[in-house]
Amino acid sequence: MFGADQFSRSVPLAGMTDPPASPLPAPRTKSGNEDLAVARAAIRAEIAGLEKMAAGLDMQFCAAVNRCATVAGRIVVTGLGKSGHVARKIAATLASTGTPAQFVHPVEASHGDLGMIGLDDAVLALSNSGETAELVDIVAYTRRFGIPLIAITGGAKSALAGAADIVLLLPAAAEACPMGLAPTTSTTMMMALGDAFAIALLGRREFSSADFRLFHPGGRLARRLLRVDEIMHRGAEIPLVTPDARMSEAILVMSAKSFGCVGVWDSLGILIGIVTDGDLRRHMDDSLLSRIVAEIMHPYPKTIAGAALAAEALGLMNRSAITALFVVDAGGHPIGFLHMHDCLRAGIA
Repeated sequence: MFGADQFSRSVPLAGMTDPPASPLPAPRTKSGNEDLAVARAAIRAEIAGLEKMAAGLDMQFCAAVNRCATVAGRIVVTGLGKSGHVARKIAATLASTGTPAQFVHPVEASHGDLGMIGLDDAVLALSNSGETAELVDIVAYTRRFGIPLIAITGGAKSALAGAADIVLLLPAAAEACPMGLAPTTSTTMMMALGDAFAIALLGRREFSSADFRLFHPGGRLARRLLRVDEIMHRGAEIPLVTPDARMSEAILVMSAKSFGCVGVWDSLGILIGIVTDGDLRRHMDDSLLSRIVAEIMHPYPKTIAGAALAAEALGLMNRSAITALFVVDAGGHPIGFLHMHDCLRAGIA
């Protein structure tokens, strides 16, 4: 049985020597200003690449969007190395914005995962050089079964570009790496092009904020996409009186509902005014209780539609320095009531 102290001592095994020293030079100390200069130069290099790519977009991009907008299956995104990491992100962005998509690793595809690519799918292949050998089997599979192949590559005359149905060509741009070796500007351009592609498809599919929430049910994002009609008070909870009601009645309704205000609706059920706690203070005298609501109310209260985002309602309340909104339909009829506390309870801030 091993004791704990046996693991606390370093005992060399026979035939083992100390590990060799790292072949990399130790990092030299630089001033903060030098580091900032390097960082800014890298960012500017990537910005220059993005500007060249944006200026060079052509009808091939539109053709790719047209093809993928009509695909009955999924968009299969693939790539190796740094391009593979970007491909995973593009697949995730597509899937979360209404375009079914998945990432397939090109090496795993050669060992059985080609079965993940259906005849109704389209393949989006990423390779900066366009000569990534590991993509050969996926490319051949798409050609054999007539599956649309879209390439994102910097190699205009590469094997991938030659095989693809549609080529989204990355412009020649210097990598941010000072040696011009580490994929930096090229992967940034790929990422941005993938985002542009996903957003264009989102527009084609008329993907709404409600759809977005459906695919993002957890976390802060879901709360930001809550609609007013999901958290508003309804029916008997709405504080309402008629304009000919006595203020004594209006005060009873305000007290019972505990919202600090009461809405005023006419005989057609249309919201025409509001009485708030502030109105009571401004008109406080011996005659207040016997006066009618129409004499105290102020017209044209702030309202919002039930389909609006709750975050929009909260913003309107903040800008107007009020704590509540009546929710009305297209005809101006009150269908709900929303208090600032309802927004805060729902986690909208």
